[in-house]
Amino acid sequence: MRRAIVATALAVAITIILQSAAAFAATPLAGATGTLQPYIDATIAFVKANQQWALPMVFALALAESLAFLSLLVPATVILVAISGLLGGAGVDQKMVVLIWTAATVGGALGYAISYWLGWYFKDDIRKVWPFSARPHMLEAGHRFFEKWGFYGVFAGHFFGPVRAVIPVIAGMCAMSQLPFQIANVFSSGLWAFGVLILPLYGVQFLAG
Repeated sequence: MRRAIVATALAVAITIILQSAAAFAATPLAGATGTLQPYIDATIAFVKANQQWALPMVFALALAESLAFLSLLVPATVILVAISGLLGGAGVDQKMVVLIWTAATVGGALGYAISYWLGWYFKDDIRKVWPFSARPHMLEAGHRFFEKWGFYGVFAGHFFGPVRAVIPVIAGMCAMSQLPFQIANVFSSGLWAFGVLILPLYGVQFLAG
């Protein structure tokens, strides 16, 4: 029974990873993956050798993953899962687990909030800003998604790569009330952080015995 629960949890985490990877691969920037690989490896190696930097690194990566522009450039989810596995193998205590989850939640929520404020401030002028100026279809698809799902679209945006980069921007452009936006943002960020970091961490600890 316990192994079945762990297997299910890992499957959820892997699904999130694959969705993010597929979204990254679908962009014209995907060709840069090979160029980014040394930086990915270096980041993981740095955290492995300097675990005291795990919390600020998790915060920064979660922020990058949720920020409108950086989320297209930084394959942060892959790095976060790798860091989670390293920490799980190191046998971190419960306090560290809570701190890791908090750092990822705050980073993810802050990145989404900044994206919202950018959309609110620039309104339609943001269409002239890269990467949206080069990919106008991103805003169009995000606008349709937001118009259809609203609050629930903001909540789901953290989990779906194709809309993660644009949903908070669209919400700001459409002047969505900040309170419901932030409620959806914070709760979904916490759930996303749990799936990407905590489930793999406990999975590694369980498999390690």
